[in-house]
Formats: sequence, C-alpha cells, structure tokens
Amino acid sequence: MDILEVKGLNKKYKDVEVIKDVSFSVKEGETLVIIGPSGSGKSTLLRCINNLEKIDGGNVVIAGNEMIKEYKNSKPIYNDKEILNKINLYTGMVFQDFNLFPHLTVRKNITKALTSVLKKDKDEANAICDSLLKKMDLSEKAEAYPCNLSGGQKQRVSIARCLAINPKIICMDEPTSALDPELVGEVLKVIKNLANEKRTMLIVTHEIKFAEEVADRVIFMDEGRIIEEGKPEDVIKNPKEKRTREFLKRYINVGGN
Repeated sequence: MDILEVKGLNKKYKDVEVIKDVSFSVKEGETLVIIGPSGSGKSTLLRCINNLEKIDGGNVVIAGNEMIKEYKNSKPIYNDKEILNKINLYTGMVFQDFNLFPHLTVRKNITKALTSVLKKDKDEANAICDSLLKKMDLSEKAEAYPCNLSGGQKQRVSIARCLAINPKIICMDEPTSALDPELVGEVLKVIKNLANEKRTMLIVTHEIKFAEEVADRVIFMDEGRIIEEGKPEDVIKNPKEKRTREFLKRYINVGGN
C-alpha cells in the first residue's frame, strides 16, 4: 500500500523553479533514499512533503489524505485544517542541523510535542522518552542540555524526538552532514536499525555507500527533476542516465552504459 504519493509537484521561489513536475510514491515500510548534487531540490522536496514549504503545483497525498483540496485560477487551495493537522502528525522531520531547543533538556525536547500537541500526561510522555533514549543509547543524557552533547548525540536526540510522535513517515534531511566524520557511524547505525524495523523513511543523503546499504529504492535528482529511479543496485551500481553516472563518479566506481 502506498503511504505517500507525490503527484506532479512544483515549487518556485519567486521566478526560480526548484521542483519541476516531480512524481513518485512510497510504500508503507519502504526506505527511499534521494541523492543528487547540492541545489537539485532534494531538501525542498522533503520540506514540501512535511508542509514546511507551500507548493505551487501538484499534490501530496499521505495515508489517503490530500494536502491540496482543489485548484482555483491555477492556485492551490490547501485542505481543511483538520486534514492538514493529521498530515502534519503523520510526518516527522529530522534536520541536518538538529533543530533542538537549546533552552530545554533532552527530556523536554523529546516530550514537548507529546504533552503540547498530543496532550499526553507527563508520566506517559516520560515513559515514551525513556524508552526512546534507551533505544538511542542516551539514557544518561536525559537531563543534559543540547550544548553539552556531541553532534552525534544531538542527532540521535533529534531522531528520538521525531519518533516520539510515532509518525507514519520519517523524513531525514542530510542527517549526517553536520557531523564530524568519526560521529557519522553512530547515527547511520540508528538509521539502519529503523530501516530494519520497516519504518517508512525518506532520506536525503550524500553518503552513497550508506544509501546503497539501507535503501529499498533510490531517486537521483538534478535541477529539480527526477533523472533516475530504481533499486540501489541499478541506480547506484549501474545507472542508465549519463547525468547520474557523472554525479556518482565523484563518490564511487560506477558501471552503466
């Protein structure tokens, strides 16, 4: 079953088209990895799916809920607030720069949405937090503040915060790009474990070897378009498109025609 459908998506910043007629779907439990050069529209695409950016054309459908209700004079009319709130809860976002609240402890960062948005009581929120911190191997950091954490620890807290609301889709935007090289492995291990749990994930990354290991499917984007899409062994190992090969040659040895 398709948990996510992106249909003919378009996004402009003033007169610059950054997403150009992008369409794809993701099945429940699937990990889709999006690769491509900087400026190709990957992060903007995730932000549109998470309703952090307004779209200019097309539609996003999450668990059967349409983000855009209709078009009037070629302008998108967003769906009712109730549906959009549901969509927002169905998607979680992990940012490349963590986006933790610096004035809140790790525990408060993770429980804030549980108590404020989902209206869970403090005991239940803390129990969820404790379980997630154990999963992230961060139990001893519950009362620490972000400034006292390493980059890898911050990103694991960010992932725990995302998981706390139990989203149907987890979006990760370059989750290791802000980390020192020796800290990348601990975050990739967590993401691999989530993939093994069959969490539905969309991951934007430049870690090509990681993409090959964790992805069920890979999309290669360039200049706002999908250039190539398929299984990692096809797109990464044997890309059909010349532009995909040119990009990948900077990272690995590739085959293809």
